[in-house]
Amino acid sequence: MRVTIFGGHGKIALILAPMLVGAGHEVTSVVRNPDHVADIEATGATALVSSVEDADTDSLRAMLDGQDAVIWSAGAGGGNPDRTYAVDRDAAIRSMDAAAAAGATRYVMVSFSGSSEEVLVPEDNPFRHYQDAKIAADEHLRTTELQWTILGPGTLTLEPGTGTVNPEAGFNDGDTTSRELVAQVALAVLDDPRALRQTLVFGDGAVPIDAWLDQL
Repeated sequence: MRVTIFGGHGKIALILAPMLVGAGHEVTSVVRNPDHVADIEATGATALVSSVEDADTDSLRAMLDGQDAVIWSAGAGGGNPDRTYAVDRDAAIRSMDAAAAAGATRYVMVSFSGSSEEVLVPEDNPFRHYQDAKIAADEHLRTTELQWTILGPGTLTLEPGTGTVNPEAGFNDGDTTSRELVAQVALAVLDDPRALRQTLVFGDGAVPIDAWLDQL
């Protein structure tokens, strides 16, 4: 598949890109900073320099022409509410609309385990801005005709990924997740019909990814 990763210089994306390339996919990683091009090229992916925060839907559609799939792993990094909404909500939604317009019908969203109205933190919690932004983006994705999968890992770590998950994890409940495991799950679900139109909340665990997908 021809796959575009948004947020190409993030920790998950830098782990995922060489996995995708090794599996035979043709990968383009979008980065905002031209200084990061060499890091992208070292993964075997092609770097595309663009700010998703500033790109309109038409610009994003042009980037996605000829692509089969999108993996959204971009984020503002928290801290600034305005930028969080601009990237994690608004730019993400534009990318979905652009993917649909470009015919890049497979869309994998790297979200998080707390992207649900059922587990909202208090409004005065600084984390609430990020949570609201991710909920809005995920809800928009579910309304599209894209072949979507939403990944809901929990607190991310730099531990090695084992290829095994805790499918019973919930927000702040068994959801600590290796970034490498997130990449392993993204690779596994990309061309697996069992994962289509599924929201997959998980953490590090003992269930092999393939067995987990069999249970969906």
